Amino acid sequence: MTSIPNHDLIVTIIKKGCCECIIKASKEAGAEGATIIPARGTGIHEQKKLLGIPIEPEKEIILTIIPDEKTDQVLESIIKAGKLEKPGTGIAFVLDVKKVTGVVHLIKAMNGKK
Repeated sequence: MTSIPNHDLIVTIIKKGCCECIIKASKEAGAEGATIIPARGTGIHEQKKLLGIPIEPEKEIILTIIPDEKTDQVLESIIKAGKLEKPGTGIAFVLDVKKVTGVVHLIKAMNGKK
């Protein structure tokens, strides 16, 4: 198994419908792509009710695997694009990824092949 070291996973959780601007900003900052997962969430800013029934707002989770040297610039772009400094707009966090596999063009580049 060939794997690539030194990557991070940026996890961004935002309101449904806001992912396109975040993905565009992350690509402009150096990300190559992302995975979008539909989700539901609850939190202190999402205590909404419809006809007295609590509702769980729809969310989107954006997963971005990024070389660790690009993490700070991509994360900053995500924060700006998603206005994450404002309460109730979403969150983003970074996890260390020990190994990445399945990204063929990166493995070929690491091995010096075209």
